[in-house]
Amino acid sequence: MAPKAGGDTGKVNSAVYKDKTKPTDIRLSNINAAKAVSDAIRTSLGPRGMDKMIQASNGEVTITNDGATILKQMSVIHPAAKMLVELSRAQDIEAGDGTTSVVVIAGALLDASEKLLQKGIHPTVISDGFQKALQIALQVVEGMSTPVDLTNEDALLKAAATSLNSKVVSQHSTILAPIAVQAIRAVMEPIVGGVGARVDLRDVKVTERIGGTVEDTELVQGLVIPHRAANVNGPHRIEKAKVGLIQFCISPPKTDMDHNVIVSDYAAMDRVLKEERQYILNIVKQIKKAGCTVLLVQKSILRDALSDLAIHFLDKIKTMVIKDIEREDIEFVCKTLGCRPIASLDHFTAENLVNVDLVEEINEPGGKYIKMTGCANGGRTVSVVVRGSSGAVVAEAARSLHDALCAVRCVARRPALVAGGGAPEAAAAAALARAAIAAPGAHHYTLRAYSDALEVVPSTLAENAGLNPIETVTELRAAHAAAASGAGVNVRRGRVTDMRQEHVLQPLHVTASALALATETVRAILKIDDIVNTVN
Repeated sequence: MAPKAGGDTGKVNSAVYKDKTKPTDIRLSNINAAKAVSDAIRTSLGPRGMDKMIQASNGEVTITNDGATILKQMSVIHPAAKMLVELSRAQDIEAGDGTTSVVVIAGALLDASEKLLQKGIHPTVISDGFQKALQIALQVVEGMSTPVDLTNEDALLKAAATSLNSKVVSQHSTILAPIAVQAIRAVMEPIVGGVGARVDLRDVKVTERIGGTVEDTELVQGLVIPHRAANVNGPHRIEKAKVGLIQFCISPPKTDMDHNVIVSDYAAMDRVLKEERQYILNIVKQIKKAGCTVLLVQKSILRDALSDLAIHFLDKIKTMVIKDIEREDIEFVCKTLGCRPIASLDHFTAENLVNVDLVEEINEPGGKYIKMTGCANGGRTVSVVVRGSSGAVVAEAARSLHDALCAVRCVARRPALVAGGGAPEAAAAAALARAAIAAPGAHHYTLRAYSDALEVVPSTLAENAGLNPIETVTELRAAHAAAASGAGVNVRRGRVTDMRQEHVLQPLHVTASALALATETVRAILKIDDIVNTVN
């Protein structure tokens, strides 16, 4: 049957191919999924935030209130919700702290954008408005920051203590904060002709030990190896040690995978054993000739790094041997001791060994470990031994210490601090509310919405501390309207006070990064109008 006139065909096609409601439904679905993730960890924000107990499929339990850890272990199916998990991870990589705040801010911005969409404002207009609002907010936050001298240990301590105060181990912040500051100051390298310092967190090795309490956590200027020496009757403490790190095995060589050696008589068997003994003896003689008193052996995949016979000979020459040094730890060990790994016996000479003042095997209820201090040519590295009464406590203490290290690293990278307790968000919200009054058209609504969304941080801090969020935010608005830029929510006193006087300070980089990354993610979610599944 012939079609009707052209006009009618156009109408039919447009009705079939242009479903007006689908983009709106997709957008709302994305916003609601992402908001659900944000609401799930909102209660963990701040010093009075709640902790989450995460149970893995193998029955392992983790107790934490670190946003990145919670989201990393959470089972998320919706693709938009996964974007918030990625956002938390991005904040963890960029700043290391503020992983809960960034998700809470993103959730509030999505809630605000949903209301704007219902008013009929186009997603692109909202997206551009949020970008403009972000620029104003960042200017305000930078304007209220105070520069920091990196030689001033007190300012760095405040940043570390503020980071630790919202953790499970907050009562131990007086012990962990100085450790974090000393560790970062030991490894940071000032940027020549620039501002700040370069810090590589791989130069701080955190070792977890079960036994004792978090108060027993210590900083070691040297190397800690978390397992015992391989000797049977060897020395357990060596002063003025000569240390060598080898990457070859002290055990009989093996044939290739698919080859066998068939020994038919006892004479041949004796000859094989004699050869093995001679082979190992030659290696041990070379070690003794070089004057090595402590031997580190890299973990071997194909065969035992040390045979029983090798351990017997090394005991006789009074050499402490520590095997199973992980491949990924080799770089850290070399940098700490100032040595090079020795790949073959020919290179095992006295000049390839390094001097260490003291190597000792420490015996604890939780097991033995090796501690090396006084490395003559050592690089800029430190080791931290974190202790705790149980696996969950030790793991959370190590995570909290990592966040504190990251907070101090942020100050080193960008030496400026801002007041905590929701003060920067409240100051930015007040500035945006003023800017919105003069803004033309739809920008008035977007700036106002961004301003309201930022108040979620002080509101949530108050809510988690058992205060009235509406009263607290109103009081905070009044304080910022009266130009008190340091005013924030003091959860200990239960009212609004100047956070600088309370010494609650956080790195500028954490706040600026959280605002920028949250806005970027929300803009990306707003631009999505369809979800397409691929063909497998």
